[in-house]
Amino acid sequence: MSFDGTWNITLNSPVGAQKMTFVAITAGSTISGPITAADGTVTEISNGKVNGSVATWDIAVTKPMAITLGITAKLEGDTIFGTAKLGMFGNAKFEGTRG
Repeated sequence: MSFDGTWNITLNSPVGAQKMTFVAITAGSTISGPITAADGTVTEISNGKVNGSVATWDIAVTKPMAITLGITAKLEGDTIFGTAKLGMFGNAKFEGTRG
């Protein structure tokens, strides 16, 4: 199974649940694509890597504050889940489904 496709994701952050849509595009061992936040803000992921059913990438977030999130995601069928490193704010879990 591939990460390719549109994912509806909920990140359980310290400021509450953050809903977003990720359009994942893989090419070999890389993953890229835009993430659209609930408010319509679109951000391209960076440093995307795929190794089997695990992917990692970074997201530069500007709201509610500027921070780079380090994402580690695992794929199981049409479900994606994992953790987001929130810098000095620790980690947050996320999950989503292919949409």
